[in-house]
Amino acid sequence: MAKAEVKTAIVADGLRYKAKASGSPFRASASFSGATMSCFLCGKHRVRSQMRTRQFLGKSQTVCAPSCKALEALEKEAAS
Repeated sequence: MAKAEVKTAIVADGLRYKAKASGSPFRASASFSGATMSCFLCGKHRVRSQMRTRQFLGKSQTVCAPSCKALEALEKEAAS
C-alpha cells in the first residue's frame, strides 16, 4: 500500500507548511471539568481532576496529582 502524498508549499517567508487535517488532537468537551491541561513538569495532557497547582518561581502551575510517576504507573497498570 502506498502512503498518501503529503501536499507542501513554501510560504513567502521561507517556512514550509505541510497540509494537515484541521482541528485539535484533544477532544472537545462541553463541560469545563472534562477539559485537559498539560502538566508543567512532564508535559502530558491530563483531565483537570488529575491535576493540582503548585508554586514554581512565584507562579501557580498545574502539575499531575499526586505525582507524574504515580499517574504513569497507574496508566501502565491499566493498560496491561
